[in-house]
Amino acid sequence: MKVVLVSNVIIAAFSGRGLCHSLFEMCIGSYNIIMSEHILHEVYRILHERFKMPVQKVEKITSYLREFCEVCFYEKLEENICRDKDDDEILALAQSENVDYIISGDKDLLVLEEFDSIPIVSPRDFWQIVRNGG
Repeated sequence: MKVVLVSNVIIAAFSGRGLCHSLFEMCIGSYNIIMSEHILHEVYRILHERFKMPVQKVEKITSYLREFCEVCFYEKLEENICRDKDDDEILALAQSENVDYIISGDKDLLVLEEFDSIPIVSPRDFWQIVRNGG
């Protein structure tokens, strides 16, 4: 199964030990996590600027992501779908890589429910889907 973990899920995974951390660990061990330079840049920027993580630690995290996730290139969407252009980047990546799920905590993405037949679910919903054998 191929999944896109949106930057807010990855950031939560590396800044705490809650659901997103457990979800990330499960995905890294069982699924193909699709990543982009855009997501990596967002993770780096937010961990360093907002969470005040030292550069060395943030670089280790992004190196880890590069090593264990599939960093892909993609074509931008022909038209804007979301009000936030960063969300359109996620949709374009998911579409180009034909992923099975987009996992996000972003309400602007979650309200879509799906894009190009790709379900957009919260971390908690994905956790339940997997636990129920889906």
